[in-house]
Amino acid sequence: MAFGGLEKRQTAAPMAEINMTPLIDVMLVLLVIFIITAPLFTHAIRLDLPKVAAEPARQTPQTVTLSIDAAGKIYWNGNALTLEQMRARFAEAGKQQEQPEIQLRAERSTRYEVIAQVMGAAQQAGLERIGFVTDPPPPAVNH
Repeated sequence: MAFGGLEKRQTAAPMAEINMTPLIDVMLVLLVIFIITAPLFTHAIRLDLPKVAAEPARQTPQTVTLSIDAAGKIYWNGNALTLEQMRARFAEAGKQQEQPEIQLRAERSTRYEVIAQVMGAAQQAGLERIGFVTDPPPPAVNH
């Protein structure tokens, strides 16, 4: 298969030119892909927030760490207690003028039933600020 034409020449020399058209086409396609995907790599969201003079959010004076282990045992700031004792403490905390924030730490294998009982008891006592505490994922190791 010859490049160049239909005529037959006796001294057909090899082509010494590189066809640049396919290379330019590939380059332009890659450029378009880069232009489209480049804005997706930014992690920041730019917002034009309104300017308002307001007081900073009030800080809760007390934070209670409520831990639940895999066996379902409940710990109030590191001290073990039963479900009934926890309900009594929730009732006391619900009556306070400034309610504490409950930070719930549950082990991964804790039964959902125990977590639901704790959240239900907090809701019945009138506590509204419950936060779930998790550990950040371990950093990726690049080898």
